Amino acid sequence: MLFDSTVRRELARGFGATLVVILTIVLTMFLIRTVGQAADGAVAPQDVVLLLGYVALGHLPTMMALSLFVAVVITLGRMYRDSEMAIWFASGVGLTRFVRPVLRTGWPVLLVVGLLLLVVWPWGNLNSMELRDRYQQRSDLSRITPGVFQTSSDGQRVFFIERESSDGVNARNVFILGQQEHGESVTSARAGRLESEGDDRYLVLERGQRNDVDRESGERTLSSFESYRVLASEHAAHAAESVPPKATGTLELIRRPSPRNEGELTWRFGLLLGAANLLLLGIGLAATNPRRASNWNLLFALLAFVVYYNLINLSQAWVAGGRMAMGPALLGLHGAAFAFALALLWWRDHAAVTRWGRRTAGATP
Repeated sequence: MLFDSTVRRELARGFGATLVVILTIVLTMFLIRTVGQAADGAVAPQDVVLLLGYVALGHLPTMMALSLFVAVVITLGRMYRDSEMAIWFASGVGLTRFVRPVLRTGWPVLLVVGLLLLVVWPWGNLNSMELRDRYQQRSDLSRITPGVFQTSSDGQRVFFIERESSDGVNARNVFILGQQEHGESVTSARAGRLESEGDDRYLVLERGQRNDVDRESGERTLSSFESYRVLASEHAAHAAESVPPKATGTLELIRRPSPRNEGELTWRFGLLLGAANLLLLGIGLAATNPRRASNWNLLFALLAFVVYYNLINLSQAWVAGGRMAMGPALLGLHGAAFAFALALLWWRDHAAVTRWGRRTAGATP
């Protein structure tokens, strides 16, 4: 039908353009934050692009739901301003008639959102966590860039080395400035290497000297050594701790019910149900007066999305804290949103039918 194909084509164009804009803005923000984390030593510089990809995949469901909602509001709002809605209403097409083409356009997007939430979201979080943990478990010596002064993870030492091999174990021309409670020390050596004993890692320096300064007494001590062994600040790589709920698969969360796991499930299923409710809500919020140049309906729509999204996060916190069960939380929040969307749609449709029915009756001779 011409009506369905026209609405679906307009919605598809609006969704594509909106998603590109939102994706560009959000990726730029995440890129700046990830580069800042790499500069602070929280992540490896070579993993910035990979970590950005995991973060983008994790937030893609929210961006797609927002893009689809905004596309519905913008597309139908434009039809109101261009008086296309007036033509459809005068032809006997009510506002509820727009539900079918909107749902036919949105169900593939909702399917992708569901797959991303239930499968890709925990996978991306797990890989991001492994990247961060793997980098944090590396020794201070292996994280240093040759020729660059860098602070250790505990903030008590400053390193400068010229690395001899790319494995991060052997180094030459090592310089270490250490800060203690009552003094400081400067250690330099021609060569150094890392050795492991159990869970501890030791830095073994060869052919160097150490200069200690006591801040309280001002006493200085200079000593030379052929071999010097110091405990590194970090332990060797060990088994990862328990995986948090956001990095756990959906089936595993269902098999192991707990307040935290149910809270995560509430957020995943809630965002999917919210994306579906926003489609119906967008049809009702798109109504505008073509005689007014303002576009308040889009502002109200964005405000509704922010409030709805925060309520989803709040329901997750309540379920995770044991204040509410998962079923009542999902049914209460999203059932109320669904009822509100239907009521708003009925009110808009009833007002439009009444208005255009009166105008048609008045125009009849």
